[in-house]
Amino acid sequence: MENTKIIAPNRVLDVNQIMAAIPHRYPFLLVDRVEILEEGKKAIGRKCVTMNEQFFQGHFPGRPIMPGVLIIEALAQTACSLMFSVEGMKNKLAFFMGMEEIKFRKPVVPGDVLEMHIDILRMGSRAGKAQGVAKVNGEITTEAIFSFAIVDKAS
Repeated sequence: MENTKIIAPNRVLDVNQIMAAIPHRYPFLLVDRVEILEEGKKAIGRKCVTMNEQFFQGHFPGRPIMPGVLIIEALAQTACSLMFSVEGMKNKLAFFMGMEEIKFRKPVVPGDVLEMHIDILRMGSRAGKAQGVAKVNGEITTEAIFSFAIVDKAS
């Protein structure tokens, strides 16, 4: 990714810049902000978890907990926002290929600010691997390593 230009020169992607980088939209956009710490390598995404989230209607009534698969998806969306905020990656999509070493340590509930810490472990032109750690108030809630394929967007 040499000689690439970052779309957000202030190194923080707001929700509009995230939507420009990845194809997700409400209700499946699970990241509110991404701070790029090292271009193409490290980022922290943030999601303000509110009781208004649709998934809390059924998970679980009387004891709302954010579904673990959505925390994994939020980690992946943060990784994609990091990768696809680089100008040369604008017309690409990422598809999950695999997940490993997933650990759910603490529940995420309404009122939490979920932080997704991403490290890109390997990045090629057709595939990559990232490590994600989700935290609330500095405490780890979820960890995972995921692999993804990189494809061109359909024209």
